[in-house]
Amino acid sequence: MITSVLVANRGEIARRVFRTCRDLGLDTVAVFSDPDADSPHVAEADAAVRLPGAAPADTYLRADLVIAAAQIAGADAIHPGYGFLSEDAAFARAVLDAGLAWIGPSPDAIDRMGSKIESKRLMAAAGVPVLAQLEPATVTVADLPVLIKASAGGGGRGMRIVRALEDLPGEVEAAQAEAASAFGDPTVFCEPYLACGHHVEVQVMADEHGTAWAVGERECSIQRRHQKVIEEAPSPLVQRVGPNMRRALFSAARAAASAVNYTGAGTVEFIADADGRFFFLEMNTRLQVEHPVTECTSGLDLVALQIDVANGGHLAPEPPAAHGHAIEVRLYAEDPASGWQPQSGTLTRVAVPGVDVAFKAGDSATGLRLDSGVEDATVVSSHYDPMLAKVISWAPDRTQAVTALARAVARASIHGVVTNRNLLVNVLRHPDFLAGNTDTAFFDRHGLDVLAAPLADPAAAHISALAGALAVDAAGRSDANVLRGLPSGWRNVVSGPQRIDLGGRTIAYRITREGLVADGFDGVVLVTNAHDRVVLDVGGVRRSFDVAVHDDAVFVDSPLGSVTLPRSPRFLAPADDVAVGSLVAPMPGTVVRLAVTLGDAVQAGDPILWLEAMKMQHRIDAPADGLITELPVTPGQQIDVGALLAVVATEATDASIEE
Repeated sequence: MITSVLVANRGEIARRVFRTCRDLGLDTVAVFSDPDADSPHVAEADAAVRLPGAAPADTYLRADLVIAAAQIAGADAIHPGYGFLSEDAAFARAVLDAGLAWIGPSPDAIDRMGSKIESKRLMAAAGVPVLAQLEPATVTVADLPVLIKASAGGGGRGMRIVRALEDLPGEVEAAQAEAASAFGDPTVFCEPYLACGHHVEVQVMADEHGTAWAVGERECSIQRRHQKVIEEAPSPLVQRVGPNMRRALFSAARAAASAVNYTGAGTVEFIADADGRFFFLEMNTRLQVEHPVTECTSGLDLVALQIDVANGGHLAPEPPAAHGHAIEVRLYAEDPASGWQPQSGTLTRVAVPGVDVAFKAGDSATGLRLDSGVEDATVVSSHYDPMLAKVISWAPDRTQAVTALARAVARASIHGVVTNRNLLVNVLRHPDFLAGNTDTAFFDRHGLDVLAAPLADPAAAHISALAGALAVDAAGRSDANVLRGLPSGWRNVVSGPQRIDLGGRTIAYRITREGLVADGFDGVVLVTNAHDRVVLDVGGVRRSFDVAVHDDAVFVDSPLGSVTLPRSPRFLAPADDVAVGSLVAPMPGTVVRLAVTLGDAVQAGDPILWLEAMKMQHRIDAPADGLITELPVTPGQQIDVGALLAVVATEATDASIEE
C-alpha cells in the first residue's frame, strides 16, 4: 500500500496532489529546480529534493534524478501530475523497475496513446471517429487550412495553423523545434483545421478489474494558441445538441479506454462541429489541468481515485451522476493585448475573495475553488509555463456559475505581474459566452481589442489615480517625525498643490480646511485616507479603494476595476536609454533561431528572431522597413528582459542620427 508520494512536478498541480495526500494520511515529497527553491509547493511538502539547474531538460524532465529523489526521500510512489514526464512511458517503466508504485496508467497504454499518429490508427480500428491524418510532405492546396501538431505531446506546443502552402516548410520547422524542446520528440503531423470547432472531452476513470467510467464531459473551446483558457462542465454544445450526443461521446471514450486496457484517470479529447458530429483528437494519459470542473460536478476526488486504483482498488459499477455547472479559468502571467507575451517577475500580491481550496459540490448553493501554484512574493520564472492559478466556480446552473466566477476574478488582488485577468472577465461577461456560443474561433471573432480591454474604464482609472496618489502621500507621512496625525497634503494657508506622477498622470491636489481640492476632480470629497485604503465621495456615491504602494508601481483595487499605476523614476538610468530603432527583449528567454543577418534589408512585420520563454516560441518582428545594423545575439543565448536584440535602421532613424 502506498504510504508516501513524490510528485514529479511543480507549482499548482504539485500542491493539488499534496492536498489529497494529506487528506488520505500520506506523506509527501517535492522535487524542485533552483528557480523553484522558494516555491509554495516545496514548503508544503513533508520533504523536498533539489534537482540542480533551471531548464526543464536539466530538472523536471530528468527521470533518473526524479526516481533517485524518491528513493533517498523514502517515497514509495510517484505521481507525475501533468506535463513534463506525465506521459512518458519510459519514465513509468523506470518507476516500476525501481520498485516504486506508479500512480497512472500502464506504460503500454501510455505508449499506445502517446503518439498521436499511432493513437489515431488505433482509434479508427476501434470504431472511434477520427479526422484524416496528413504527412506534411503530402499536403496540397486542396488540403488547406491544416493544423500542424506534435505527435508526442499537447498543451499547444508544436502546433501551427497553415493557410498558405508556401508557409508550410517554415511552420513545420518551427513546430518541430518547439516539440523537441517541450517533449524531446520533434515528430509532427498535419490534420484538417476546423476554424470554428468545439473542443469537447470526456473524463475517464478505470480500474484494473475491468470497470471503466465516463465521468462526464467538459468543453474547452475558449483557447489561445491552441491552449485552453476557460473550461466548463457540462459542455454547452452537448447540452444544446442533446442526450444522444452525450451517449455517443461516452461510448466512444469508453471504447478508446478499452482499446488500450486503460487504468487510472485519463481524458479522451474530441473536436466537434455545431451539429454534434465529433472526431477523436487524442487521449491524455494523465490528470488534466481542468479536472476540477469534473470534481465539482461529480463530487469525486480524482486524485484520491488515482491513488486507490494504483493500490488495486475497485471502482463502483457506475460513477455518480453529475449535477450543477462548473467553470474554470486559467490565470496566466501574460499580456493578451501585446501578442500574449509571457510575463515574469515577483507576484507581490495574489488574493481571490471568497474561495475555498477544498470546495466540493453540494457544500453550498454556490462555491468558489482556487488551485494555485503561487502566493504573495512568489517569483514567476521564465523557465516554465505561465499559468499561475485556476479559479473554479460551481452553481446549480450555468448563469450563476459564470456570474460568481466573473465577480471573483474581477475583484481579485493581483499585483506585480501582468496577467490575463481582464481577458478572462470580459469573456465571462460577453453576451456570446453567456449564450453558450463557445467555439474555438471565439477570440478571432470578437477581437482582443475588445476582450483584453481594461476592466476599469478611463473615468475609473482617473479616480483610481487620485486614490493612489493620496495613498502614496499617506504612506510617506506614516514615517513623519512631526505632525504625523495631520492628513496627507494638508495646508493651513494657500500654497502650491502636492504633485505626484502616477501612470503617466500628474495628480495635483491640496487638503485645506474645506477639504480636498484636486485639479480635474471637481466634486470629489475625501472621506478617509490611509496608505492602504482611500475612501472618496464621487458625485454623492461613496467609493472605497484598496491601495498597495510599492517603489515601482501603485496598485489600486476597487469594484470599478483594478488599476496599475507605474511610478516614474526621478532620474533615468543610462542603461535604460536605447537607440532609435532598437528591438529589446520583451521577456527573458533563449534565442532559438535568427531569421536575418547583419546588413539584411527587412520590411515591417518580417521575422527577426524567435525567443523561447515559458515553454513556447515567440516571434520578434521588424517594427518598420529598414536595415539590420546591429545583431548582438546568437542562437542558444540566454537573454534578460530589456536586452538589445537588434537595431533596425530606417530612413527616419538615419535622418535623426545625421542631425
